[in-house]
Amino acid sequence: MSDSDSNPNPLENPFKSLSLNESQSIDTNEVVERSANCDSVNGIASEEEKNTVGLIRAAEAQVDESSSSGVAWRENSQYEAEDFAPSSPSSSGYAGERGSSTGTSAGPIEEVGNDGIVRADSFSNAAAESAPWVPGKRHLDEDDASISWRKRKKHFFVLSHSGKPIYSRYGDEHKLAGFSATLQAIISFVQNGGDRVKFVRAGKHQVIFLVKGPIYLVCISCTEEPYEALRGQLELIYGQMLLILTKSVNRCFEKNPKFDMTPLLGGTDAVFSSLIHSFSWNPATFLHAYTCLPLAYSTRQAAGAILQDVADSGVLFAILMCKHKVISLVGAQKASLHPDDMLLLANFVLSSESFRTSESFSPICLPRFNAMAFLYAYVHYLDVDTYLMLLTTSSDAFFHLKDCRTRIEVVLLKSNVLSEVQRSMLDGGLHVEDLPVDPSLRLGSACPHLGQDRIAPGSPNRFREVNVGIGGPSGLWHFIYRSIFLDQYVSSEFSAPLNSSNQQKRLYRAYQKLYASMHDRGNGPHKTQFRRDENYVLLCWITQDFELYAAFDPLADKALAIKTCNQVCQWVRDVENEIFLLGASPFSW
Repeated sequence: MSDSDSNPNPLENPFKSLSLNESQSIDTNEVVERSANCDSVNGIASEEEKNTVGLIRAAEAQVDESSSSGVAWRENSQYEAEDFAPSSPSSSGYAGERGSSTGTSAGPIEEVGNDGIVRADSFSNAAAESAPWVPGKRHLDEDDASISWRKRKKHFFVLSHSGKPIYSRYGDEHKLAGFSATLQAIISFVQNGGDRVKFVRAGKHQVIFLVKGPIYLVCISCTEEPYEALRGQLELIYGQMLLILTKSVNRCFEKNPKFDMTPLLGGTDAVFSSLIHSFSWNPATFLHAYTCLPLAYSTRQAAGAILQDVADSGVLFAILMCKHKVISLVGAQKASLHPDDMLLLANFVLSSESFRTSESFSPICLPRFNAMAFLYAYVHYLDVDTYLMLLTTSSDAFFHLKDCRTRIEVVLLKSNVLSEVQRSMLDGGLHVEDLPVDPSLRLGSACPHLGQDRIAPGSPNRFREVNVGIGGPSGLWHFIYRSIFLDQYVSSEFSAPLNSSNQQKRLYRAYQKLYASMHDRGNGPHKTQFRRDENYVLLCWITQDFELYAAFDPLADKALAIKTCNQVCQWVRDVENEIFLLGASPFSW
């Protein structure tokens, strides 16, 4: 990075040159149709019911024609089938069994609740917003003949290559045995033709298939998320299974093709439901990066020093986290931890209540580290949100790790690390309202470093150069900055007008689409993209060092948005010691 003194605008000129290079950028200024992710919709219930009801039967009919015509995007024939004729609403979701014939018509105004079902209650969204999300299995009384089951916007299924159900997001797996058998038949039919099915499109629905040896994973979604995002979510679900069982579970299927894997995953419904819930709010699920808790550099160094001492005593990885954010991370020499493994490990700990009540020593597998072997994780909560994970290859290292935890806890208390962690949790991270737009605010004590008092809303130094509406300068609402070298990201806190969970989920999915389009191997990769619709102005900028995704007011000016993105990048550089874990080696992919 060039020194700011030698170049007063180190980021602005390169960005402008990139934005004018049409061969490397995308500029979409037209207003596009609002996506149906979580919006209120009119008359969608009956349409979704028709699509879901006839989905698998239509897919089977198309598969039976010939492998050359193609029902799906396959490994060899890149083809999409979009014009499936939906079958009667009286049929069930799979062939050979009758379903309910009591179809319901859509009301004049319907709402989509947080549980993914279309509702005709105008107050349902308000109730869903106020109710906290609780992990665990839901709607066990439903099956594929239930109208409510068909109306759900996003399903996940895991089944064996013999058609036995292993996991489903909604409903009882045993009641969905026939539906699972139909999914298995579709996959096997295509495989017998020497090909591999990737996805089927039927109306508003996408059916994504992922085959992992004897385990099949399927997602049925009408959320308009891109194929790459949904496939990545199936990969994470498979990784979560491996974290619990390791890939050696395949040997059980080799010995007995009809092996029932469900008992091995008993009691893990909360783990999978928590992971699926994170697909609607956690950028780490598609960025393949982790985020750190904002802390003063000296505080993070104090935590890292004691973790390093422990790692030198035979611990493979020592990780200190607060909820899903990393405080400090140290690994043994030549050992690397993939961000996806960190995501799955943190989800496993946070969603398992037993870890909170006592110190635990549990076998776990890190799929990206070694999918065939168990490691052993010592987990202990230091307070209500902060927990320590010590990973080792030794199955009898519990007492050694317990002693290490005692040493770590003493140092963290003496150096006030835990109290600083609690303060950071209360203060939050970066706020777009605090973005310094005056160059004089970038250096010295006036720069809003974390831990200092935020600039008052009425301060004359705030937004001196531009007109301000809701949000930050130039109508900036939110941003995500990803450091490519560190495999870390930082995102701003949500504030007005992104106050509700549905608004935040809608923006999250807009970021998903932006990320997928920027990394599209067929048409890209691209360096910049400016996209305007009725919800946002979205601006993305990718260099060899970082990726920036920013959302603005839909009426934001393009030139001012570009200028504001340069200021965001400079601000992140100014406070990088506090928002990133520096000195960490880049992770192996």
